Amino acid sequence: MRVLERRGIVGGAAVTEEFHPGFRNSTCSYTVGLLDPAVIRDLRLAEHGLRVVERPFANFLPLPGGDAFRLGGEHTGPEVARRSARDAQRLPAYAAMLERAVAVLRRLMHRTPPNLGEAMTLPDWLASWEVARELRGLDLAARRDLLELFTRSAGDLLDAWFECEPLKAALGWDAIVGNFASPYAAGSAYVLLHHVFGEVNGKPGAWGHAIGGMGAITQAMARECEARGVRIDTRAEVAQVRVEGGRARGAVLADGREVLARRAVIANVNPKLLYQRLLPREALDADTARRIDAYRCGSGTFRMNVALSELPDFACAPGTRLQPHHQSGILIGHSLAYFERAWSDARSRAHNPGWAREPVVELVIASTLDDGLAPPGAHVASLFCQHVHPQVEGGWDAHRETVAQLMIDTVDRAAPNFRRSVIAHSALSPLDLEREFGLVGGDIFHGALGLDQLFSARPLLGQADYRGAVAGLYLCGSGTHPGGGVTGIPGRNAAREILRDLRRRPRPR
Repeated sequence: MRVLERRGIVGGAAVTEEFHPGFRNSTCSYTVGLLDPAVIRDLRLAEHGLRVVERPFANFLPLPGGDAFRLGGEHTGPEVARRSARDAQRLPAYAAMLERAVAVLRRLMHRTPPNLGEAMTLPDWLASWEVARELRGLDLAARRDLLELFTRSAGDLLDAWFECEPLKAALGWDAIVGNFASPYAAGSAYVLLHHVFGEVNGKPGAWGHAIGGMGAITQAMARECEARGVRIDTRAEVAQVRVEGGRARGAVLADGREVLARRAVIANVNPKLLYQRLLPREALDADTARRIDAYRCGSGTFRMNVALSELPDFACAPGTRLQPHHQSGILIGHSLAYFERAWSDARSRAHNPGWAREPVVELVIASTLDDGLAPPGAHVASLFCQHVHPQVEGGWDAHRETVAQLMIDTVDRAAPNFRRSVIAHSALSPLDLEREFGLVGGDIFHGALGLDQLFSARPLLGQADYRGAVAGLYLCGSGTHPGGGVTGIPGRNAAREILRDLRRRPRPR
């Protein structure tokens, strides 16, 4: 087997790189919570050095007026109760409802969806029966909950459960991560659900940090591949998938070299990028070409890595000495209404070329859990920022630094020492995420997680079983079921289907 990686480092968007002398950080994806235990086991990632540490608690939200809200661990009950006794009583029922839905989701994620194409095969009918069996095992209340989670907005769902605005913001953040949408957009409740199906070190719903950054995951994978005889070529940009006789035969590289495939070509890229740029247009039928043109991408994400001389000194939790909140996900955005304004502002472009004047920022200071990322006494922070429009007036190259300064100012309003502590920063606009990492429209999920692009419809009806538009071509990335996030599940599912196909043929000599 041979892997072709366009960049000089293997790992796609899950990499650790130096962005300023002495400062390393996870360049794009930046936190661990969805990586599947079966993937960790199958690829022996722990044996290859992967170690994940948990956050002391989930989220810290600075609030207007000098207060703060902490969610997770021992903080949750008291923090919610002092704002709403009603919400404190309802929170366990909400968690139980979510866990029932997540239990079903976890099982479905490991299955190949029924391929609802022109001719359903026996495996497709069996897959449909298995899905029906999963749903039939739920009682009526659980089915109703699942329907709401797949169709309603996160805002409507959370408003029906709770009255505490910081609690709704902390829970609702999962609905807009990488999702260029209002928290009140229909279907956004599923995006929330998608972010809570994981675990860290056996603890469901937990989030953590991979020691060495996200690149520790993909470097461990690379070591296992090499141990199994896989050849990995970096700086090997694919310009085109070679198709002959209606079958994928290999890849033509940007430097003119050709790499022929003996039995299969497997693409771990956004389906839109694959079909619009890498596959000859004439290899697609007219309907597939039209529908892939309409495939929705664009996540409203602006990503920054920042080198700091000291920890943020929050007005609501003073001090630059390490405290537990520095090790959590720090969320600048105190309500669903704040999220709504940020999206509306970026989408309408009524006041600017295409970004929120008051953006939502999650700040994760990885060096508080992993001191090997920065020099002694200094720190590195990841800023995951929403909302910006994937396309802005004048182009992102003209506005990148302006928006980067806005994001720094946004954190500085909550921690007034933040701007002066910035030693250096790197910024990735949606355009940079597309150019450098193939994330079309800056979409971290390889396609929006809407009902029309999930399960049997991901990426299109007729391709849900990881088999592409031409024979011998397979898809294994986040644009396939079950969708985005650093899970490893799409690749594991795709490998199962590829091996099934190869075993049907005579074994090569």
